[in-house]
Amino acid sequence: MLLKIRALLITAPLIILATIVMGSLSLIASFFDSTGRRQHSIARAWSRILLAVSGVKVIAEGVEKLDPEKGYVLVANHSSYMDIPVIMGTLPLQFRFFAKRGLFVIPFLGTHLKRAGHIPVVRGDARASLKSMADGAKLIRERNVSVLLFPEGGRSVDHLQEFKEGTAYIAIKAGVPAVPIGLEGMRSILKMHTSFVYPGTVRLRVGDLIETSHLTLRDREPLTRELHARVAELCGESVAVH
Repeated sequence: MLLKIRALLITAPLIILATIVMGSLSLIASFFDSTGRRQHSIARAWSRILLAVSGVKVIAEGVEKLDPEKGYVLVANHSSYMDIPVIMGTLPLQFRFFAKRGLFVIPFLGTHLKRAGHIPVVRGDARASLKSMADGAKLIRERNVSVLLFPEGGRSVDHLQEFKEGTAYIAIKAGVPAVPIGLEGMRSILKMHTSFVYPGTVRLRVGDLIETSHLTLRDREPLTRELHARVAELCGESVAVH
């Protein structure tokens, strides 16, 4: 009960305040930087503030495998809305991510997403999804930044779900390494269907890079299977049985 009161009276107001302040700074920065790099730096600071006020400690493993000067396709499991702040506040990379188009109309958040160069996704529209994936691959090649994807297609309740092949498509088209990432303990700090963030310790594990420069689009399925197996091992979750 005390944790819930803390989350309601202290954590939630501080998160809202931090989002408004940092969102405003991001908007101002966007007028002076069309690359989105300053906005990402501000978003990274925002993420760290969120983790600090929420009492969330992140134990990171394998981050040294990543070169901040290179671009990657980051592939992670997705079980909480806090996944992005944890990844963004921990990895020393410039990256963009794919987000539901509906998020782009939310005040402050939507403005940041648009001006920082994140990519909207329209679910249920195959042609629009293919264009988004092509845009993601182009972004990596032309701007030398990374992209973050959650191949399950949404948050998972209790098990790692099957991966969609779009992630493998982007990695192969861009010709950059795919990086499996496992997040553990996320549901304990922000449960599904709740807005209360609780203190706790989570783990972020970066796996070995998977080179894709020698692959073709016909290799999408085996690459998807390999990424799924690696992420499952890193996040310590059982796999949903269908």
